[in-house]
Amino acid sequence: MEHLQMMTTEEKLAILADAAKYDVACTSSGSNRKNGRHGMGSAVAAGICHSFAADGRCISLLKILLSNDCIYDCKYCANRRSNDVARATFTPEEICSLTMGFYRRNYIEGLFLSSGVVKNPDHTMELMTQTLMLLREKCHFYGYIHVKAIPGASPELIEQAGYFADRMSCNLELPTGEGLARLAPQKSRKKILLPMRQIQNGIAANKNELTLYKHAPKFVPAGQSTQMIIGATPETDLQIMQVSQSLYEKFQLKRVFYSAYVAVNSDSMLPALTQRPPLLREHRLYQADWLLRFYGFRAEELLDEDHPNFNTLLDPKCHWALRHLEEFPVEVNRADYHTLLRVPGIGVTSAKRICRARRENRLDFADLKKIGVVLKRAIYFITCSGRMMYTIPWNQEFIFRNLLAVKERLPDLVREQELSFRQMSLFDDFNVNAQDQTKALTGQI
Repeated sequence: MEHLQMMTTEEKLAILADAAKYDVACTSSGSNRKNGRHGMGSAVAAGICHSFAADGRCISLLKILLSNDCIYDCKYCANRRSNDVARATFTPEEICSLTMGFYRRNYIEGLFLSSGVVKNPDHTMELMTQTLMLLREKCHFYGYIHVKAIPGASPELIEQAGYFADRMSCNLELPTGEGLARLAPQKSRKKILLPMRQIQNGIAANKNELTLYKHAPKFVPAGQSTQMIIGATPETDLQIMQVSQSLYEKFQLKRVFYSAYVAVNSDSMLPALTQRPPLLREHRLYQADWLLRFYGFRAEELLDEDHPNFNTLLDPKCHWALRHLEEFPVEVNRADYHTLLRVPGIGVTSAKRICRARRENRLDFADLKKIGVVLKRAIYFITCSGRMMYTIPWNQEFIFRNLLAVKERLPDLVREQELSFRQMSLFDDFNVNAQDQTKALTGQI
């Protein structure tokens, strides 16, 4: 304990920024918090301008833990109580100083604050709320703030934090209650869902209040999200999608984040330490999640008991289309908007453009290309004026082989030859030496 009190802010930052790397819920703000001309920073509805490093991690937010000390001993967590790791805890004043200092030097545009559970949930949530209050009221910081709600904390503390934060999230941890009971028996699904429901109800009540009182304080204006770890427990993709679908419908979440399990602990209940994180599976789940939110698909349409997992070689939309060839080909000059959305290679924007353009003229394949349709996928599933672009054998095997030949370029974070799980440093892109890093952190340069 004496050593913790003697640690410098820079030493704490090195520990707690690294400890936050397993939390992937960094996203654009979607908030509209205005600067009253007497403070610093702002958050606008267009979102935050993020900088993405080589491994795909967002580095425009100061993403740290208030503490990596924790009373829980979750088997999958690097910061679990039984692990022998360096521990550190920020004071609220230290986080405010770091946030304001990094913002002034244009390293960040907002704060992402999470924490292990120090002493008890109420104590931790109180420290986090105090941090947010200091940033907003003392430092007059109007930038984007995303804060984690601590399950088990009092509703009063969560409500107070919600009036200072732009977005809040409460991590589901694992897709099912059974998995949580197995790997994190000190936690319960009920305690996780309670603050999630409170935040949902608070957002709805605040919207009604704002219709009556224009200048009423905003409660979590950017909405709430959650995160679940993928690959630590044996759930199928179907189960995961059904959980996400239920969360969107019952809690009106903005996002569900999927975090490929990184093997950091040796345990008989966990995958082996040598097993690589299922990053490609994570990528496919994000694509399927997009289909749930914007394309009108249901989890039970994308997968079923006979096909409970996605084919990782294909994106989920192509995977669905191949299994439902009876739905195709679609005539682009007659199909309604929702039918067009189900065609591989046609997205939300291009479907809207098709519906507008065909009011004036019948469309052909050259028109579709100009509109933005990805023809290398769509040509197997559409006709223009009753004709396909090429004469092709109408069977799954042929279309499957040709879709594979498209050679979809996966994001860098799922390219297995370039796997990296190191939290990006604020200085990674600048070739800054250690001495200059210390000077930058302390404001000397």
